[in-house]
Amino acid sequence: MSCCDQADLMPYDQAIAELLSVAKPITESEIVPVAGALGRVLAEDAVSSLDVPPADNSAMDGYALRYSDLTNAGLTTQGRVVLPISQRIAAGVVPEALNPGTVARIFTGSEIPEGADTVIMQEQCRALNGTDGEGKENGQTVELPVDINPGDNIRLKGLDITAGSVILNRGHKLLPQDLGLLASIGLAEVKVYRRLKVAILSTGDEIVEPGQACPAGHIYNSNRYTLAGLIDAMGMERVDMGIVPDDPEATEAVLRQAAELADCIITTGGVSVGEEDHVKACVEKLGELQLWRLAIKPGKPLAFGQVLDKPFFGLPGNPAAVFVTFAMVARPYLLRFQGCENGLLPMTLTVQANFSRNRPGKRQEYLRARLDISERGVMSASLHTNQSSGALSAASWSNGFAVLPIDQLIENGDSVKFIPYSELFA
Repeated sequence: MSCCDQADLMPYDQAIAELLSVAKPITESEIVPVAGALGRVLAEDAVSSLDVPPADNSAMDGYALRYSDLTNAGLTTQGRVVLPISQRIAAGVVPEALNPGTVARIFTGSEIPEGADTVIMQEQCRALNGTDGEGKENGQTVELPVDINPGDNIRLKGLDITAGSVILNRGHKLLPQDLGLLASIGLAEVKVYRRLKVAILSTGDEIVEPGQACPAGHIYNSNRYTLAGLIDAMGMERVDMGIVPDDPEATEAVLRQAAELADCIITTGGVSVGEEDHVKACVEKLGELQLWRLAIKPGKPLAFGQVLDKPFFGLPGNPAAVFVTFAMVARPYLLRFQGCENGLLPMTLTVQANFSRNRPGKRQEYLRARLDISERGVMSASLHTNQSSGALSAASWSNGFAVLPIDQLIENGDSVKFIPYSELFA
């Protein structure tokens, strides 16, 4: 057994359960315009004060009538009914009550007149006496079919939403369709939790910023930009603390500052047991480290704790490990912290493995994989050839994680769980 596969590592499911149990959602809220609320989390239930639609309306352009008038009227030689047109109802017009034995010319979305209980679409009807130059009927009668059902093509009052009902619950993260739903009940503003502030910092004397010269023995700081994109994609406020050198005093000073400016702190690198890894010691000095040995791959050297009462995540330094551990560990915690009540863990697909793994592992693996769909509709996942924790190119090549549980072998064609990136980073 390798040093990375020690038996005392905490299983992923247990770690997530403990993280979510200690996550305390923020309580501060603000009022924002609905048009600017995409991705925000509702701080109170959204309750409708009205019915949607507010009155019975037509689902079609056509003719509104009493169904009984079809059965009571005499039939033409073609087996149809001819009835007079008594009014024309456009959208936004309040109709008059429908005279018995007549029909109303009506358009999609228009209110159904009192007395009408059925709408026949115009394609099934024939207006008599022609139309005017604008395409409006100038005739007084219309020929109607009789092989229809009562109630056809009518959207009833409150069919979508009833007054007093909760349309979206507190803790719901707003999607594009939710903005339309809120607008449909007349809301121009909505109460949401304030954006979570997340501080990020990179550690290591060996990293330099893109655009600068990269001397021998140094690497460019990819982790800073990966984390920035991940946090921005979650709709949270990013507090960038830059690069911290491998120095205990400097590390402590930046951690103190980050705790003042942000709600949560995330670092990359510095949480292993090397002589130059100072983050772990500084966190323990300023607060506590609750766990940092997880049975996931990549990402075993991961820390969680408190810095001056602010939650802290210490992610590994390897780029692919940062990507995986943020997505699978930090993300659900941050969502709960932001006030989300659902969608904390991503939905998974069961797909066919287009690969094999004949060596059981002691850590749950998140393999960078690409999901393809065959012409027959079969979904299969193929692995990138490089699953190293330092290979960030695999994350860009792939479109999700193939999840390989502890001690599980996979043969080509077996079922495997797949988490699309769209579930994590949309």
